[in-house]
This record gives sequence, C-alpha cells and structure tokens, in this order.
Amino acid sequence: MSQVEFSSSELKTILHSKRANLYYLEHCRLLVNGGRVEYVTEQGSESLYWNIPIANTTSILLGTGTSITQAAMRELAKAGVLVGFCGGGGSPLFATTEVEPAVSWLTSQSEYRPTEYLQQWVSFWFDDQQRLNAAIRFQHIRIATIRKRWLDARMRRDQAFEVNAQQLEQILDQFASRLGQCGNSNDVLALEASMTKALYKLVAHTVGFGDFTRAKNGSGIDQANRFLDHGNYLAYGLAATACWVLGLPHGLAVLHGKTRRGGLVFDVADLIKDAVVLPYAFIAAMAGDEEQDYRNRVINALQKADALDLMIESLQSVAGQLGTKSCKSC
Repeated sequence: MSQVEFSSSELKTILHSKRANLYYLEHCRLLVNGGRVEYVTEQGSESLYWNIPIANTTSILLGTGTSITQAAMRELAKAGVLVGFCGGGGSPLFATTEVEPAVSWLTSQSEYRPTEYLQQWVSFWFDDQQRLNAAIRFQHIRIATIRKRWLDARMRRDQAFEVNAQQLEQILDQFASRLGQCGNSNDVLALEASMTKALYKLVAHTVGFGDFTRAKNGSGIDQANRFLDHGNYLAYGLAATACWVLGLPHGLAVLHGKTRRGGLVFDVADLIKDAVVLPYAFIAAMAGDEEQDYRNRVINALQKADALDLMIESLQSVAGQLGTKSCKSC
C-alpha cells in the first residue's frame, strides 16, 4: 500500500478549539509508521503500536521513559500539535534543556498564524494599567466559569457534587467586589490566592475529604494534591495551544509574567483550572481513581466544558477590548 502524504493545511482542517484529543504518554516511543504518527509500547516480547489522530489533537505531554523521532516531530508540527516534556504523572513540565517546572512547549514554527491578536495585545501590554485591566477581566471570566460549572445540574447528577451554592456565591461575590480595589498585579495575585484557598476548603468539605493543605509540584502527600498537579498541567497544555493558535507569545503575560517567560500560559489556564480541575481532583480522590482513570475523567470534563473554546474566546475578547483597532493594518 502506498503511503499517503497530507499537507499542513489538510492536517489543520479541524480547528484547535474543536479538537477532541489531549495526550499524556509514558514508557513509549513516538514514531512514524506507514505515514501515521504512532506510539509504541512493549508488552513482553511484543511491540504494540497505537495510532495518534494528530489532526484531531491539541497537545501531547511526554512523561517518564518516552522518546520521539524527528519524523514524528515533523508530522506533529505540520498538524499544529504542541509537544511538552514532563515528569511522571504529568508534572513537572520541562522544556528541552531546562530542569525546572516552567511551562514551556515545543511549538511548530508556522508563519501563517494570525498577527491581528498579537498586534492588539502589544498595543496595550506595555501600559501597566491596561495590563492590570486585562488581568482583572481574566479574573471576572474565571469567576463566571466557576459559577457556571460548579452549579451545573450535571455536576450534581453525574458527579454527586452538591456544593453549597450560598457559600460559593459568597466567596465569588467577595472576590469580584474586591478586584476593583486592586492597584497592581500583586494585589490581584494575593486576592486570587485567598479565593482559591477558600475554594479548596469548600470542595474538600463538599466531598467529605477532610482537612486539606495544598502542596504543589508533585510534593503532595495525598491523592488530591497529585491529581491537582496532573490536571493543572493538562490545563496548561490547552492554554499553550490557545496562545499558539492566536499567535500570542507566552511571555506577554498580564498577571504571572514577572519571573516566568511562560506566564501567559498560567494566566489563561487559570480561566478553567478552578472551574474544572479543582472539583474533579477531589471527586476522583474520593472515588479512589488511578492516574489513568482520573486523566480520562478530567479530560472528558474539559471537553464538555469547551475549555479550549473558552480560552481562545477570552484571549480574543481581551485583545479586542483593550487593543488598538488600527493595529490590524500595522
């Protein structure tokens, strides 16, 4: 059978916001076999080959014991799939030569991504007040998303997640009202930290988890902490994809960018992390999920929440509202 060659444009027919697949792989090899990108696992003396539908994939996390061929990277780049190297269980996430948990991705170097959003973004980004305004807009989207997802009837029906609506509304309303008093990004960061702490406490109480203390970067002593790390890195993969699709460099952050060149990925991931990853980490921990079970659970939840759509639309909205329209013709 002759090998079929697909062009980059054909492999990008499915919009990134509509793609269904997000992969975390470990103990395998990625290669091209018969024109398809596949990952190979060893089972005894046999090698098992599994196809990756790259045209319907947003990003791939390569964990412990993985390798990838140049040919596979070429095909992934043609399809616009982001690739990240990470530790076991999805965290920490490494760049090619960095050995710290920074969010950095190997992205395909397409010259045909839109410039409109980058031009709008940089037109306000160097203004401290406008950058703060963008960060506050992101937080209001974050609040609305938490309210929508946590109070969704399907969460109560399918996940038995019976959160106290009055307590949730009180936390979110207080956070929203105090955002207008923030004078700089540090004020917003401090405020969001207090909100997230309150949300941890509320979720832990809702599912009957007991006392909880957040310990990041794989240092958690309980399953909820490990699942939070794992789910957050899946959200980072979607956020990196959203930025890449719109042509926005990860260093143009509005909140987390002072010390991390991937700060915009953190900003965008926050739009969905508390709304989806947080409750599902505790739900899965109480259900006794294994890593694979939790990964399937949270990826399914991210898809149902249209997480990538939300990220892309939020970036477009903030760029359009704060950016200079005339930059389109720059």
